[in-house]
Amino acid sequence: MFDFDTPIDRHGSWCTQWDYVADRFGVADLLPFTISDMDFPIAPVIRSALQQRLDHGVFGYSRWQHEDFLGAITSWYQQRFALTVDRQQIVYSPSVIYMVARLLQLWSQPGDGVVVHTPAYDAFYQVISTNQRQLLASPLIKEGQQWRCDFSQLESLLARKDCKILLLCSPHNPTGKVWTQEELETLAACCERHQVKVISDEIHMDMMMGDEAHTPWQRVARGRWAVATSASKSFNIPALTGAYGFISDEQDRQAWFRAIKQADGLSSPAVMAVAAHIASYRAGAPWLDALRAYLKENLELIAQQLNHAFPQLDWQPPQATYLAWIDLRPLGLDTERLQQVLIEQQKVAIMPGETYGAAGNGFIRLNAGCPRIKLEEGLRRLIAGINTLMA
Repeated sequence: MFDFDTPIDRHGSWCTQWDYVADRFGVADLLPFTISDMDFPIAPVIRSALQQRLDHGVFGYSRWQHEDFLGAITSWYQQRFALTVDRQQIVYSPSVIYMVARLLQLWSQPGDGVVVHTPAYDAFYQVISTNQRQLLASPLIKEGQQWRCDFSQLESLLARKDCKILLLCSPHNPTGKVWTQEELETLAACCERHQVKVISDEIHMDMMMGDEAHTPWQRVARGRWAVATSASKSFNIPALTGAYGFISDEQDRQAWFRAIKQADGLSSPAVMAVAAHIASYRAGAPWLDALRAYLKENLELIAQQLNHAFPQLDWQPPQATYLAWIDLRPLGLDTERLQQVLIEQQKVAIMPGETYGAAGNGFIRLNAGCPRIKLEEGLRRLIAGINTLMA
């Protein structure tokens, strides 16, 4: 029903991944597997909804607090997660990371500690440091092909007097870990015990690649918490901007609305983002399910080709996300030199693991959200680059 195989030339579309790859890698015209958007066109139902809104022709100030938007969200949570959410808790945000930043400002003071599981999405480091908060690292532990949380070490961080917030990534980027409900219940109990507020970034909540199910934070929540999420990753619409979330406490919600409307002057949402979210959640499930099946095959292809070339890696696809977090440490490579070879000789851009903190040293993150022909070429270049260093 949906074509994910046909490549689309994104050059000249002001595209971060293709047109501006030199900003991060220093060289233009690389084959990119970098920032986490996908090289696929949007679902037909979203395109139709955007075209209908475009044909209307009037783009004045808009609102999001209406049944079309709120009902689409509540219906999606019921359909995908069998969860009845409280629509009174829903808030709108220009982006997930903006919501994280604003909540850090509302819930903590400069110098306060924010717990993050590492390796971590690079924007977490930036938003915490720029807001003059202290990142308290809780490293995930790799056991075989799985990642687990050291709850004893985590609780020692949560118990600190300067620790005010746990910034959770669920599912986790970049490892692809899906938190079990039992793990989340333990996290919730620890945070409640130490009066630590929780911000749960769940932007990858729809990108399950295995048999594991995503557990929304609302199912285990205690105390004061917020969830930040969006349809942007699942339906490949980040350029439209727009996100939403849930804030549990009424006073916290009122503080949020004052901050976003009065302090930051963001009283009108991007109407195309609102329309796209509604279309995604009302009618986009068949497209998303087909996409996930295609992405799962992409990730399995990565495992097949890498493990054939380098059996010692024994790499397995992640539980969630279309981001392949590849542990190259068994090969004993100089990963800095590998990046030079990939960029200068193979002309391919793959994110180095240290982008996600010191815990990412020895890893790479490869974005598999692309047509298979592109992925096959990228894997050919990656394997050739590794072989150059192992010769």
